[in-house]
Amino acid sequence: MSATPVTIRPLHPSDEPRWRELFDGYVRFYEREPSEPITRHLWQRLHDPSSQVFGIVAIDANDRVVGIANCLVHENTTQLTPVCYLQDLFVDPARRRAGIGKQLIDWLLANAKREGWSRLYWHTKETNYVGRILYDKFTPHSGFLKYSIDIS
Repeated sequence: MSATPVTIRPLHPSDEPRWRELFDGYVRFYEREPSEPITRHLWQRLHDPSSQVFGIVAIDANDRVVGIANCLVHENTTQLTPVCYLQDLFVDPARRRAGIGKQLIDWLLANAKREGWSRLYWHTKETNYVGRILYDKFTPHSGFLKYSIDIS
């Protein structure tokens, strides 16, 4: 499928209904159930100017949100400048394999250069083969394994 032209822009408050649909899809993709308190808290953080969390969306020609990316900019112990963690990337399943995920990552890379971030990074499940086809076009797998302990 050829690349679908979309506009990438920062998240707007008016995007909330569609963003919620896609964020719920992202949560379910990773075999969890959406939590309204968590979703509401994230939505608030995405619009709080003092938060290091931000979101971008892909908008199609009909002004419909077809992809989302939620990110966290943070300090790092091995860099002099902040890094950006792309925590959530999700494209409407009906619009996948059309280059939308690539355009979201390309926007983040351009923004990283504008903002002076040292690195853009993300994690995915080993079995997310479709996503990994895209990610491998940007960079080889780092070789690191993630260990995570849920405290609460």
